[in-house]
Amino acid sequence: MSAHTPTSARTWRFYLGGFALLMVFDTLVQVSFKLTGTHAFPPEASWAWVLRIVGHPWIYIALIGYIGSFFTWMSLLKYAPIGPAFAATHLDVVSVMLASAWIFHEALTPVRLLGAGVIMLGILCLALAESGAHPEHDAPTEAKGALGVMAGD
Repeated sequence: MSAHTPTSARTWRFYLGGFALLMVFDTLVQVSFKLTGTHAFPPEASWAWVLRIVGHPWIYIALIGYIGSFFTWMSLLKYAPIGPAFAATHLDVVSVMLASAWIFHEALTPVRLLGAGVIMLGILCLALAESGAHPEHDAPTEAKGALGVMAGD
């Protein structure tokens, strides 16, 4: 039994769970800003406008999303190689596009879907290239991330 195989599977679970959580937080932030923005227009330089924004609950959900995103990202960066990790943060472009289609009835055109596919393929290529380049740098089994889950579990 290879010691690398179980660690590799645990590491991938840790990364996939962490990046899924990061994508959820980032999508929540963007959708919350959109919902806040619908009540913030037209923008104006007045206290009434500022109060209109801070009085809307979605702005606080966006702030919670930013905090969750920050802590999740910091936990992932402790173990993930920066190149593919940064690329994976752009999965939110795809998730926001899908959420916008569902919530705001924005069009999913063939060009948008093709772009989303290219983004996902690029991230996958970077992740696979990195995993083959430095297998000895897998996340330690004691790694505890923002998920509150041990990477070795």
